[in-house]
Amino acid sequence: MRFLVLLFLLCLSGLSFAQHQGHVDFTKAKVRIMVNPFEKEVMGSVDYSFIVKNKTDSVFLDAKNMQLSSVELNGKKVKFINNQKTLSIYKKLKAGETYELSIDFKAKPKQTVYFVDWDSITMKLRTGISHHQMGRGVAEKSDAQVWTQGQGKYTSHWLPSLDDMTEKIEFDISIVVDNNYKVIANGKLKENVSYGVVDEWVYDMKQPMSSYLLAFVIGNFNKVDIVSTSGIPIELYYSPKDSLKVEPTYRYTKQIFDFMESEIGVPYPWQNYKQVPVRDFLYAGMENTSTTIFSDSYVIDSIGFVDKNFVNVNAHELAHQWFGDMVTEEDSKHHWLHEGFATYYAYLAEKAIFGDDHYYWKLYESAIQLDALTRKGNGEALTNPKASSLTFYEKGAWALHMLKEEVGDKAFKSGVKNYLLKHQFKSVRIKDFIIEIEQASDADLSDFKMIWLNGTDFPFEKAKENLKTSNRALSDFFELQWELTTSSTDNETIIKKYWNRTTATKFKEAVVATYYKSLSVAFIKEILNENDLKVRQAFTVASEKIPPELQVDFESLLEDESYITIESVLYKLWVHFPENRVANLEQTKHVLGLPNKNVRLLWLTLATLTKGYEEDKKQEYLKELQHYTNPEYNFEIRQTTFQYLNDIFGLTDDNLKDLANASLHHSWQFKKFARNLLDKLMEDNNYKKRISLLLKSLNTEEQRYINNKLNLE
Repeated sequence: MRFLVLLFLLCLSGLSFAQHQGHVDFTKAKVRIMVNPFEKEVMGSVDYSFIVKNKTDSVFLDAKNMQLSSVELNGKKVKFINNQKTLSIYKKLKAGETYELSIDFKAKPKQTVYFVDWDSITMKLRTGISHHQMGRGVAEKSDAQVWTQGQGKYTSHWLPSLDDMTEKIEFDISIVVDNNYKVIANGKLKENVSYGVVDEWVYDMKQPMSSYLLAFVIGNFNKVDIVSTSGIPIELYYSPKDSLKVEPTYRYTKQIFDFMESEIGVPYPWQNYKQVPVRDFLYAGMENTSTTIFSDSYVIDSIGFVDKNFVNVNAHELAHQWFGDMVTEEDSKHHWLHEGFATYYAYLAEKAIFGDDHYYWKLYESAIQLDALTRKGNGEALTNPKASSLTFYEKGAWALHMLKEEVGDKAFKSGVKNYLLKHQFKSVRIKDFIIEIEQASDADLSDFKMIWLNGTDFPFEKAKENLKTSNRALSDFFELQWELTTSSTDNETIIKKYWNRTTATKFKEAVVATYYKSLSVAFIKEILNENDLKVRQAFTVASEKIPPELQVDFESLLEDESYITIESVLYKLWVHFPENRVANLEQTKHVLGLPNKNVRLLWLTLATLTKGYEEDKKQEYLKELQHYTNPEYNFEIRQTTFQYLNDIFGLTDDNLKDLANASLHHSWQFKKFARNLLDKLMEDNNYKKRISLLLKSLNTEEQRYINNKLNLE
């Protein structure tokens, strides 16, 4: 009964959006939708307001694969054409008039809206167990979510809207869902109204934005509320099971927010700011207006913070609220104005938190990558609309770093501020930014544009010289490199000279990673005894073999508060010192590791393989490992587990069914991995036969894909 009521209310729901065109200007949209995750549907209505700038006889919206039940113009039904790509309305429209366009629609989006972990709930519904009977406990246990990812031009898959990034609209959105779940969306929550088994979440926006930045998340979340120094409400969401990880996950968030407002010099442009972690997200994060969605692989504990933390992504997505959301690129030729700026300001935020060394070594590491791209003949201009992420992000950040160096901090900040205020809530081109910097600095930036914006080669020597004069640790490292290639003195003596005159962890990490093989056992012992967590970690990653004299020293690394260190050391000790396998496994028995369970998956594999270790529990450990291919786990866990099983133990029938499921996953990287593994397995006649016998137990889409594979053989 509950499910039927939900569907009924879904049918009554509404939604609103529009797309840009030359003769009309869409200004406001009132969207009301209901999301039915059990059928993976979005339905509702949208009411648009638009002004006719020049008389015209047509107006259109982007609407991908939608059913449109009603279209009205100024309250009267109007004829329309729906070709499953575009909604076109042909009507004489008068210049200077404001019109109201209302649309009722339904969509089953194949992309942009992602329904995570709903299949098991849907199966129970179809076998006679109502959602009401399952209750909140089952929903939370399933960790089911719905989230969006518009990325440029894809919102039209779930809402009739405008795929043109230059079209700015003030969106108000209302979403009706089952009351077991919360909704987070753009803007400020005005009200949450209960209609019995469903709730309506009403969000209000005050400023216009591009439709690709419209977003929502549905799921089981709690939140922590904080406030910036300027008074902006900041909402930090988390899954109830992750309550102990809130602090390390969101560590420095207020500091980052306050830094951005101060450094950029323009107040945060939206009513509030929300951050929401979701399962199996397509990227690290996405800067939807006022509502950043990010991968829950960044939801970590304090130990994990050392290895992989949210700080950079946190700062990057926040910077986009100005650079990308407040001012939006006219087209991809100007993509630097989004990604280069967000990368640069994130680096500056990290500099404020972690210090100068962190900042300059990050720039150095990106310079190495960009130089390698140039050496391969693959260098790209920042004005190239098809440039790689490495170019837009890292070369873009370098361009801004060097621009500030050239014009000075005061002129740079003044130019940035003028650029944002002059073009706020509008579309921009690169020349709009350059004009403001030139005016603020009274400088001719012709050479800068030629080298950093239009040039394809990365000017590595210029970058290196800048780093050398800016950071003592990097200057020492460059001198060390030079001396090692020109001096007849043995390498360790030279390294020790530089090592003993610095306390810079980044310098020492780089030395270990680059020159590990030049170091004696005695010197390595000295270094490990310094107890610098990151330097010790650098040894674990760099070392290929562990000399017997360093066994005890490396075993001490199992106690370091770093999951990457523990994973690396456990494996290397297991390989090189089999006599101590039992003791090392016992010591790490209860360590799970990062959100991808890196330590636990390795531990289960090694525990199952180790003779004489808990023989009575080996099947239990193997079954636990095999279970991690299940869709209830994130794709990083599943992929690592598939690799371990395929390389060592083989795949069970349940694993093969999970692999078929993975071959249709929304993450293209994971999907590609799964399909490649399936192709490899099908080369084995035994696996091929087993897979064909499992067809009936797969869902329709999985059957179709596997049948196609079998027929191609």
